[in-house]
Amino acid sequence: MSMPPESTPDFQPAPASAAGPVAPEQLAMVQQLFVQNLVPLRGVVRALIRDPHRVDDLVQETFLTITAKAGTFREGSSFRAWAFTIARFKVLESLRKNPLNDAFSEEVIQSLCATEPESPPNEERMEHLAGCIKKLAPQARRTVELRYQQEHTPPQIASIMGWSVSAVNVTLSRARALLRTCVERQITSGNR
Repeated sequence: MSMPPESTPDFQPAPASAAGPVAPEQLAMVQQLFVQNLVPLRGVVRALIRDPHRVDDLVQETFLTITAKAGTFREGSSFRAWAFTIARFKVLESLRKNPLNDAFSEEVIQSLCATEPESPPNEERMEHLAGCIKKLAPQARRTVELRYQQEHTPPQIASIMGWSVSAVNVTLSRARALLRTCVERQITSGNR
């Protein structure tokens, strides 16, 4: 991702936040924290959106918003939680404007991004989730995709798969348990 340097004539500095003008030191600190957290932030966005071009756009939009809101960030608070919340809203906003067939539903994104205000978000979980979904048996993976990426209801999935609604519910329940176990195992083993 390339961002224009401030010396480029086309580049306009982000507007001051609603809190008033931002001190240059504050802006520099926030931008430095963004750069330090770029890899995990990009990983979270990539786990939620599979289109690499859209990921780049969303990371850049997140950077611009963070820069514009630099005056609202309080030193000593969790920058990562703050930045990831902004990225989550950018992802949700993007999906509302231009839905993707292979994107998670808003409910799943909200659940995956849910964090305590000052605790670091569960970006590791999101990074591992896509890989764990690929490890599911084909029918379980298809059921999960129909439910959480395409937002079909269990009765609709039953019709598509030629199953009973209870079979869909059992498959989803087992898939969720397998995904939870897989993600936990990935995190505890430190594998990526």
